[in-house]
Amino acid sequence: MIIEVKNLKKTYEGAVPVHAVKNINLNVAKGEFVAIMGRSGSGKSTLLHQLGLLDTPTDGEIIIDGVNLVSLSAEQKTKFRLEKLGYVFQAYALLPELTALESVYLPLMLQGVGKKEYIKKATKMLGEVGLKERVHHLPCELSGGEQQRVALARAIINNPKILFADEPCANLDSESSKTILNLLKKLNEELGQTIVMVSHDSEDKKYVERVIWLKDGLIEKEEKVS
Repeated sequence: MIIEVKNLKKTYEGAVPVHAVKNINLNVAKGEFVAIMGRSGSGKSTLLHQLGLLDTPTDGEIIIDGVNLVSLSAEQKTKFRLEKLGYVFQAYALLPELTALESVYLPLMLQGVGKKEYIKKATKMLGEVGLKERVHHLPCELSGGEQQRVALARAIINNPKILFADEPCANLDSESSKTILNLLKKLNEELGQTIVMVSHDSEDKKYVERVIWLKDGLIEKEEKVS
């Protein structure tokens, strides 16, 4: 298993504590494409943020690639995220002043990869997602679907062990959504990329292998799709 989650809990303190994730146990195999689904407020994105080291759980264990993430220091978590994980968000998270090419090669530059190599790899990756002619365009010059493809290229440029996608099609029209989901499926099938995706659209389950359904912060059921 590439991901092992044991007794995971996340509570947001306040006048009325919110128990967003309640004692979750799950496993994800290497090369699996898993969707986390459920109604709004079920804990989908909260769970994904714990798994992706974007938030800290209240209790429990998250073991990825044999490493217990909960025990890592802040510096070690940053390094682990950069080297092992990739992220795609619903809001694209692109810097407005960076071109598509610059956005994609940024993770490699931060890892100390040489300029010639990171430009070559980023250009190739943008070609893989169908943006060969858009490498020098700014986000404001790209459609929503194109921006999300830039974000996807950026997420996989460092060959992450796991790609986390949080509602990647929430802001896209139906055709752009199909493009993104087909790209994710291609990455999974052809490259063996492990993907954990949050989605609110039950139609998306036809692209994945397994669905984990959440309700009120708990796993309600699991569904094998393919």
